[in-house]
Amino acid sequence: MPTQPRDTQVQLNMLIMCFTITVETLKILANSLQAAFLVAIANTTQSLLKTVEIVKKNKRTCVELMEQTHELLNAIIILHVKSETDGVLPPSVLNHIGKFAETLQKIHAFVEAQQSSSKFKQFFHQGEMNTLLKDCRKGLTQGLDFFQLKNTGIMTDVSKMQTEAKQRHQEVLAMIDGLSDSASSGRASLMSKVYSQLQNSSQSFSILPSEPKIFHGRESEMSEILRLLSGETPRIAILGTGGMGKTSLARAVVHHAEISVKYAQHRYFIACDSAANKIELAALIGAHLGLKPGKDLTQAVFQYFTTGPPSLLILDNLETVWEPMECRSDIEEFLSLLTDVQHLALVITMRGAERPSKVHWTRPFLLPLQPLEQPAARQTLIDIAEDHHAPEDVDRVLSLTDNMPLAINLIAHLVDVEGCSSVLSRWEAERTSVISKGYDKRSNLDVSISLSLSSPRIKAVPHAQDLLSLLSMLPNGLSDVELSHSKLPIDNVIGCKTALIRTALAYMDKQKRLKILVPIGEYMQKSHPPASHLIQPLMKYFSELLAVFHEFCGTQMGSPTISQISSNLANIQSLLWNGLQPNHPDLKMTIFCALHFNRFSQNTGQGIIPSLAQLHNLLPNCNDLQLEANLITDLFSSFVYFSIPNPEVLLAKALQYFEHFEDSDLKCRFYYNVAYYYLAQTDGYSTAMHFSDMAISLATSSGNTKRHSQALRQRAWIEWMLGFLQIYTWKHMHFV
Repeated sequence: MPTQPRDTQVQLNMLIMCFTITVETLKILANSLQAAFLVAIANTTQSLLKTVEIVKKNKRTCVELMEQTHELLNAIIILHVKSETDGVLPPSVLNHIGKFAETLQKIHAFVEAQQSSSKFKQFFHQGEMNTLLKDCRKGLTQGLDFFQLKNTGIMTDVSKMQTEAKQRHQEVLAMIDGLSDSASSGRASLMSKVYSQLQNSSQSFSILPSEPKIFHGRESEMSEILRLLSGETPRIAILGTGGMGKTSLARAVVHHAEISVKYAQHRYFIACDSAANKIELAALIGAHLGLKPGKDLTQAVFQYFTTGPPSLLILDNLETVWEPMECRSDIEEFLSLLTDVQHLALVITMRGAERPSKVHWTRPFLLPLQPLEQPAARQTLIDIAEDHHAPEDVDRVLSLTDNMPLAINLIAHLVDVEGCSSVLSRWEAERTSVISKGYDKRSNLDVSISLSLSSPRIKAVPHAQDLLSLLSMLPNGLSDVELSHSKLPIDNVIGCKTALIRTALAYMDKQKRLKILVPIGEYMQKSHPPASHLIQPLMKYFSELLAVFHEFCGTQMGSPTISQISSNLANIQSLLWNGLQPNHPDLKMTIFCALHFNRFSQNTGQGIIPSLAQLHNLLPNCNDLQLEANLITDLFSSFVYFSIPNPEVLLAKALQYFEHFEDSDLKCRFYYNVAYYYLAQTDGYSTAMHFSDMAISLATSSGNTKRHSQALRQRAWIEWMLGFLQIYTWKHMHFV
């Protein structure tokens, strides 16, 4: 017996009651977690709830759509509540939630059209309405399949739905209440905060590193630096070999009471090891200053300091970007530009004994740091390993470290657990093994790291060394979210993280990211480089994350995805450098990742990635026409950054490639990128118009609303440009 209209209206009213609770739950989640797509879903659902209350036609169909929508909304809420990473979900899940958000928009459009006086319905013919309903059902089915939900029929148990909605609401409240401040702050790094406010970034988000808790033996250096900083235009270089404590000294300086009073909130501490060239260094500084991203922030950084109050800028580990000869001149020019700001105090830390040229460093020069004096070294070890070891044993252990601060730190953590005798025995065994192999050129720091790797705490967690090896190629480190979601082939990855921290081989920075010091990273790269099976899952993870950004760019995706990518810029570049090699087994995935990364870079105002022009040389190793078409499309979209070689040849190749595979979305993007290219060329308007027409036609026939709107926007721009040109031509003919 068919359902009567009155029964359908009752079902709809009951469903509205369930939705009311769910909407409130979504709003709380969206406001508290700021997770990707949640704001868009919450807003659309709230509007849908208001719309369905006054629906006049096809009520049963609307009930069916709303019930399935409610099932999916509950699933999404549960995913966030049950997440072990404070509501941050893996890219594969985000992709499906993003698709559901698009389906939700279509459901809203369909329901709105069922009002008796709907203006929205005037835009749809009956055939289009049927297509819209078909798309709604298809999207819901895909969502139900992904979340493994069974459609049990319309309103089988309204009371159960209401109870579950209330239960979800309470679970969300409990989850929000349980989120600690530290966990919340760990979800966004410094770069995350900057890029999440791309359009209105006008204040500094710089976070200073913590003050060293154990710091002995640098009183004379500290006194000298404070004296130099009290003068006019101080330019100071803290030099020394790796592991000598340059960063610790700089951290102590930035937190010193005199410096805090003098510069207050205008103190900036920049770790330079994630930058690969001058442009990236300027972008890194700009991020700390709160500047909007751009192609090259060199002048913007200079202007910020020029017009701002007296400031202190510390560039830590500057040698990582200065040492490559191809970068050295640019870095020195940039430093020279910064030193033109008279009220900017500049401090750098660099390995070695050489200062960058083109800068008038304040004299007398600060001498390169030397090993700690014995009393300071002894006190450092005792502060870490406690004062219950025999003094003669402590001195014997210290004699093995050359009194280098980093070596003392590593050895002290071993002594704290194993005792002096065990450490001394293992040291002798390590030295004997090295000598028996015919070489004995490793520094005491290298042997200290080696001893830490063979310590019982590391051996108890077999894969800890694998994690340390992987970290050696990741300048940005890894967050708990990335450790959890990247599916690394590392058993008990959190236990590995804990073991590395306890042995001082790794540390957590202010943004709650797991990192290692540069000397340890270099040792691992040399002695234990990461294996490909460790790199591949992380490469795949970032590829998926970038693909989500590409798929939903321009939508209400929210800032979390942008933030997470921005927190890993140097990591992604390092992984790309590793994978963009001829005959690499994952070359195809790496090239696709590079293309997505290039689109992210352009969309966030940073220009193209350095490796874009080199990708074409790697394509013969892939033999993939769709990949080549993607690259040609990106080359045309990047024409403002470099001159495209043989554009007509590339155009012909792409059109030929498209005959061999079906990808209407890529083809639409190709058409309007080519149209933009020719729009910028002399006498290119007719060609631009031709490809714009092709983009609109294909987007319309394929039902791709996103590409359709982009193509229409482009067409409006072309028409405006043509009108402007006609006016200019008319004026030129009549008045010149």
